[in-house]
Amino acid sequence: MDAAASYRDDMSSSPLTYRVRAHAPAHGSASVRAGSSEVALDVDWGQAPTGEPGPAELLASAVAACLLKNLARTRDLIGFDYDDATVEVIARRQDSPPRFVDVSYSLVLSTAESPHRLELVHRNLRKFGTVYNTLAAVCDVHGELSARVATRHVHCLSQDGED
Repeated sequence: MDAAASYRDDMSSSPLTYRVRAHAPAHGSASVRAGSSEVALDVDWGQAPTGEPGPAELLASAVAACLLKNLARTRDLIGFDYDDATVEVIARRQDSPPRFVDVSYSLVLSTAESPHRLELVHRNLRKFGTVYNTLAAVCDVHGELSARVATRHVHCLSQDGED
């Protein structure tokens, strides 16, 4: 069975469970173990930033990882060809009530794929992204996908909450 078929089989089974474990001593460095990696965290309150990611950066990172993982999924399922991908995510929050109000992204691919295929991929990223759809249910999530071929940069598609 190929990897894409195996992935489709996983999608039809019961819900998947994800587990992380975080630890924060009263004084010292906090961290979270996710998969086989340990990531230092900034969870200090009222202190100068430690330079480690805090909850907001981890949420934005989850959006970036969701887009990139679904891009790889699309590569395997429909044979979408790209050399590399770079994504920048910006999450905006408000203080009262405390919540995220806007998540935007810019995904740049190095590819020779047609504008039609880029549009198809972008639509699939929005449709099948678990983190993307979870956040889109509670705040505005929007972004653009563009392609870079060799030394030129071509804008291909933008999305402002409308399909």
